[in-house]
Amino acid sequence: MVTLAQNAPRELYQGDFHDFPVIASDIIYQGAAVGDNGAGYVRPLVAGDAFRGFADDQADNSSGAAGAIDVRTRKRGHIKLAISALAITDVGKDVYASDDDTFTLTQGSNTRIGHVSSWISTGYGVIEYQATTGAEAELTDGTTGTADGSLVDVGGAFSQATLNNNFADLAAKVNYLLRQNGN
Repeated sequence: MVTLAQNAPRELYQGDFHDFPVIASDIIYQGAAVGDNGAGYVRPLVAGDAFRGFADDQADNSSGAAGAIDVRTRKRGHIKLAISALAITDVGKDVYASDDDTFTLTQGSNTRIGHVSSWISTGYGVIEYQATTGAEAELTDGTTGTADGSLVDVGGAFSQATLNNNFADLAAKVNYLLRQNGN
């Protein structure tokens, strides 16, 4: 191993920020939840996208080619968000986004962005968020699972809805375990 023998200036990045190339012909507004389109570019978040953070400033690429500009996102932190019918008893629950400005406690095919850190008032809370690491969004399914959180035995009769609910519940449990390990 060879150690440095002189100064080696390095290009350092602020730990909580990252710049991503923006898709063609779109605008990401300041404060928008930002999602990865799966092809290496970001856009205003669409349900199911990997979450890349919140836009630190507007990125107007409405007349540009894919990657012509970048958007700086804040990858983790706390943010005040409006969530329909959020109650004080929802502290600790996961928060999902169905688009760049719609937040809910319902998983379905939505993208998990964080959890309720504290309650402010009915419909408003502080969300602790962290961008998804890697290329994939968390596991999701378009169904809501069982009311008690248990897996349903499909038994001898095959039911697509029951199977989907089982996978949604399993995905939620795997995601929970991943988050407990800092992923």
